[in-house]
Amino acid sequence: MSIPIQQAYLHCPRCGGKHDDPGRVPFRCDRCQFAVFFGPVAAVGGLIVDSENKLLLVRRARNPGKGQWGLPGGFVDSGESVEDALAREVYEETRLRLKRTELLITSPNQYDYQGIVTQVIDLFYVCRAVDPTTVILEPAELDDYAWVNPTADHLDNMAFESNRIAIEHWMG
Repeated sequence: MSIPIQQAYLHCPRCGGKHDDPGRVPFRCDRCQFAVFFGPVAAVGGLIVDSENKLLLVRRARNPGKGQWGLPGGFVDSGESVEDALAREVYEETRLRLKRTELLITSPNQYDYQGIVTQVIDLFYVCRAVDPTTVILEPAELDDYAWVNPTADHLDNMAFESNRIAIEHWMG
C-alpha cells in the first residue's frame, strides 16, 4: 500500500522525537520545532522530435511504470538548473545531445517509489537532438524506444499521467 510522504514521517529527522500527528503539513516537531513543508520536487521531460515530427518514446525497464512508455527525463539535482537537468537526463538515458529546447507545459505529478508517494512538478520541453539517429539506451533504465506519431495505444500505456498530458498538449 502506498502512502503520501508526509504520513511516512513518524519521527523527527532532527531530534528523533515521536510525531503524534503523521500526515500533517507542514510536519512540525513539538520537541525541537523542526519543520518540513513537503513541497514538490522538480522533474523534467523531453518531447524529442525528429525531422519528420515524430516523437521519441522510451519504454521503462524498472518501476515505477516498468514496461510502459515515457519520455526521456528525470529529477532535477540540487544546485542544477532545469535546463541542465534536461540535457543531463536525456543524455544519460539516450546518449542524445540536445540542440534546441522550448518549454511546452508544466504539470503536477505523483511519484510512487517503494510505497512512498512524493509530489512532483514536471516541466516538459519540446526538443531537437543534434543527431536523432544515434539513440543508445541506458539499459538499467530503459529497454526500448520508438519514433512515433503517438496513438491512443501509446497514450493508454504511459508510465506517468503527466507524460500523457504533455504529449496530448503537444499534439494539440
